[in-house]
Amino acid sequence: MIHSVDKKDLKIGISACLIGEKVRFDASNKPSNFCIKELGQHVTYKSFCPEVAIGLPIPRQTIRQIKKDDIISVSRPDGSGDVTSALKAYGKKVATMTKDLSGYVFCSKSPSCGMERVKVYSPQGNSLPSDGIGIFAKEIMRANPSLPCEENGRLNDPIIRENFVARVYAYKHWQNVEASGLSKHKITTFHSQYKYTVMSHDLVAYKKLGQLLARADLPLEDVAAQYITGLMAALTIKATRKKHANTLSHMQGYFSKHLKSNERQELCEQINAYRAGLIPLFAPLTLIKHYLLQYPKDYLAKQAYLSPYPDELKLRYAY
Repeated sequence: MIHSVDKKDLKIGISACLIGEKVRFDASNKPSNFCIKELGQHVTYKSFCPEVAIGLPIPRQTIRQIKKDDIISVSRPDGSGDVTSALKAYGKKVATMTKDLSGYVFCSKSPSCGMERVKVYSPQGNSLPSDGIGIFAKEIMRANPSLPCEENGRLNDPIIRENFVARVYAYKHWQNVEASGLSKHKITTFHSQYKYTVMSHDLVAYKKLGQLLARADLPLEDVAAQYITGLMAALTIKATRKKHANTLSHMQGYFSKHLKSNERQELCEQINAYRAGLIPLFAPLTLIKHYLLQYPKDYLAKQAYLSPYPDELKLRYAY
């Protein structure tokens, strides 16, 4: 199955405070229940605290992002103890050490680790628009643009949470294919397994990725690089009930010659009920999987869409 990855082989970077390490400025932590108790049962974390790594003590004075003349620095509120360069350097160092990671969870609002909407201040201490990006996080994301990244606050949203985990497993699958030695056939096979996954996010992207694989004028390395960049960008687009329902309807077509009239009607009703927001996604999916057992379809059975990650995570129960 697509998600059959050993826990020790699926590594995710994470801000140390999110898994209970007491490394925050006040010697506290900020444990994420989802990361520790749910996702943590299926992955191995590699934790980082850039502020401690660059030599700041525990506890320590707070630091913040300060903007002056369109330049953002990180220092104590009074402007002393500038650690901008140190955080950038450590971010670049870690970025080169994390090629084996399949995802990263950052601590929200942190001047070093926040992925977005970090508070920014003027030199006088006035609040500016909260549009900062953590200095350390920015270096990680810049060096690894296809790496699935999220922050703990956003993971409280069930749709964002499901999207992140699905991207992590898809990226890990790609890494495994890449490690086995890439070929045009392997990339094409991978693409076929993600047909319905990408359709549920962006049908146009699926077609463009197919056109990329059909090109004969590009070196394999360029095709692979453009493919994974395009795939991960497409998967970042949130799937909607309408897109999922259309994907399910496409899958239903595989059983059109086998289902009895009442069975066809039941599946249509399940898909429509899901589209209308009356039932969660796992309901019509369960019925499709049931028919797949009765009427095996090899192409459909290999689709990542049916089992993108361990069922125990129950991520499709919420929408």
